[in-house]
Amino acid sequence: MARALELPSKPIPRRGNTFWETVATGGRLLALIVLVVAAVAFVFPLVWMLSTSLKTEGEVFAVPPIWIPAKLMWSNYPASLTYFPFFPYLTNTLIVTLPSVVGTLVSSALSAYGFARVRWPGRDVVFTLVLATLLVPTWTTLIPVYILFAKMHWVGTFLPLIIPNFLGNPFYIFLLRQFFLRQPQELFDAAVIDGSSHIGFFTRILIPLSKPAMAVVALFSFMDSWRDFFNPLIYLNDEKMYTLSIGLYNFQSQHTTDWTTLMAASLLIASPMIVLFFLTQRTFVEGITFTGIRG
Repeated sequence: MARALELPSKPIPRRGNTFWETVATGGRLLALIVLVVAAVAFVFPLVWMLSTSLKTEGEVFAVPPIWIPAKLMWSNYPASLTYFPFFPYLTNTLIVTLPSVVGTLVSSALSAYGFARVRWPGRDVVFTLVLATLLVPTWTTLIPVYILFAKMHWVGTFLPLIIPNFLGNPFYIFLLRQFFLRQPQELFDAAVIDGSSHIGFFTRILIPLSKPAMAVVALFSFMDSWRDFFNPLIYLNDEKMYTLSIGLYNFQSQHTTDWTTLMAASLLIASPMIVLFFLTQRTFVEGITFTGIRG
């Protein structure tokens, strides 16, 4: 009788490349440490702002620093609204921000569609020139643009802060174009066979599929307009038309600086962006992930 083969009672351990596994583990650990340090560095100003807004004046410059106040001064928040006309400035900021977001979305999306799905002579050359405008510093065009708006009698109005957003933004055009290129060509071909026009395909098919990318552009545009300080400072000369960023600056320059109420006002102004980011975080991350570099 043939002797049966005896199988080992224990599995033979597989020899792996322990050196490269150690290197990979160390790399992941290093990346985690870098991310944690970066997260702490970004969160630190916000935490300090929140802590200072709830302190008394005597606790602001205490040594060593006091992170948790002995008594939470919630009264600093309503007090910060009385030092400058917060709600009129909030209205002016919304008058500038909301149309700017709409204009950026419409103009950038239409331009990106033209560069991504419409074939026309010189398309790639024009797109390269559009991207090249990102290399031009803002300060080099500041005086010519100001003279242009002055001759159009727009200085002293909200128009210089709103109308340029309806002419497209090169960076947002680039982001949306990359996202549009990721959509299957078969969808466009099927729409053409069904007799759909470019406008029909753009509004009924492409835009619903591009909600993550559109959310990213909307969020970035909202942040740019909401926190813009330089342009309102240059083009607005009537105090009744000031935005929140200019009002916060005057709050600091016209009064003896009360850091507790100043931090409370700063946190109130920054809170819409923080809340908006957390509400759209999943869509925002998805849009950033799928807006890759292609073509």
